[in-house]
Amino acid sequence: MLKQINWKLIFYCFTWIMCLTGLVVLMSFIGVKKNSQKCTDLKVMLPGANNFIERDEVDRILLENSGPLVGRGLEDINIHKLEKVLNENPFIEYAKVFADMNGVIHVDIRQRKPVIRIINMANVNFYVDENGFKIPMSDNYTARVLVANGLINEDFSGKVDTMSSQLVKDLFRAAKFIRQDTLWNDQVEQLFVDLKGDIEIVPRVGDHKIILGTADSLETKFRNLLVFYKKAIPKVGWDSYKSINLKYANQIICEKNIIDSTAVSVKPIDLTADSTLVTNQDSTIN
Repeated sequence: MLKQINWKLIFYCFTWIMCLTGLVVLMSFIGVKKNSQKCTDLKVMLPGANNFIERDEVDRILLENSGPLVGRGLEDINIHKLEKVLNENPFIEYAKVFADMNGVIHVDIRQRKPVIRIINMANVNFYVDENGFKIPMSDNYTARVLVANGLINEDFSGKVDTMSSQLVKDLFRAAKFIRQDTLWNDQVEQLFVDLKGDIEIVPRVGDHKIILGTADSLETKFRNLLVFYKKAIPKVGWDSYKSINLKYANQIICEKNIIDSTAVSVKPIDLTADSTLVTNQDSTIN
């Protein structure tokens, strides 16, 4: 009869029961310790040197919503409430608040990173962060990002919000593209929206405007502009053109700077043959 008993199964069941019992005892011990544990310290992590929100502001938020933390019992501190309040701050993308076994409360904060600063027609300023959310300006820090102004009707309520107009979405896409390229990040000084609703680029070098149009085909447009800079500008100089139009596929249309105001010179440069070469240079570039 002893042979019919599955001792292996009994052993496994006994092991599982012992493990579960140990886990319950351990959790009970942790709960008891937490209830008797006091907050011994507060550590706030704010990565980066340039901050929209400083440590003093974080301390103020925590103090206003929970009072002094150090010296109080952990059971009297609403960790989830503090985390929620911090995440409601417009400059904080993510906040995590937790207490360790030694009674130290940790506050880990990731701040929003702006990509572009928008100045609308009502002269209201706001940023758009890397996730495409509109955020307000900060009294602590002014981010060094591209500025866009001109005929921009996008409103801003002062609270974190999504972009509503296609124009601002295009400005955001263009700014992200420019930011990721060291050449264009150094060359582009500002974005401007003209009366036609076209996005214009204000360059740091050269007395000309660059008409981008929309944010469609950005790689092609900037590749064509690079070709133009490499092939045409060395022959005629940086100040020879009044405007460089990138709106049209496979060609750049340039308007020359000329002394005689009664004459207008608009030269199309065909780029269909080879995107790495400027073709028909003799007939289109004087």
